[in-house]
Amino acid sequence: MGSYLFRARRARPLTQVVLPLNAMKVEPVVLEGEFVRLEPMRVDHLPALVEVGMDESIWKWTNNIVNDASDIERYVREALAMQMLGTSVPFVTIEKETGTVVGSTRFGNIDTANKKAEIGWTWINPKWQRTVINTEAKLLMLTHAFETWNCIRVELKTDANNDRSRNAMLRIGCTEEGTLRNHMITESGRFRDSVYFSIIQTEWESVKQNLTSKLAAK
Repeated sequence: MGSYLFRARRARPLTQVVLPLNAMKVEPVVLEGEFVRLEPMRVDHLPALVEVGMDESIWKWTNNIVNDASDIERYVREALAMQMLGTSVPFVTIEKETGTVVGSTRFGNIDTANKKAEIGWTWINPKWQRTVINTEAKLLMLTHAFETWNCIRVELKTDANNDRSRNAMLRIGCTEEGTLRNHMITESGRFRDSVYFSIIQTEWESVKQNLTSKLAAK
């Protein structure tokens, strides 16, 4: 029988790993604009999130049931657990003028190999809905995704019944891709259909101009 020589290579220490050119560096980061600061979510944000997150209308079309502070705590701890896995970067959304936490959003389903991420899990207290808050937050996150991470695709999705969210995504400049039927089972036990939207790299400049124009008109 023939023989061959197998030579084991010594594993390179993690501290010496060199990231490929233009690799997605997934880590907590502050994203700040004129009206909004997106700050990495921390456990000590809980009291502020509870204060603005107990309006039941916020959670109507989400997967979550939120009845009390313990539900918000569970929500935060699950988000931070996904961050530890490297697939999520959760934020608290802060109105800069007052320094008030008004909601939360995040990058999720981050796929570094395929250079894509999802923007979602977004909720804002009704007092700050239909203001510049969400528009600038989306601009900040999309800019980070396409210009820092060099993503080739950003996904967004929503409950098929959530007309307000669907229309908002179209106004941003997203392309509706289709509906996944029985996509999720919500915490209430409801079977949810999800509508997927996306922005790809070649569309980013047009979307950026659209969002910038909307902010300037506020």
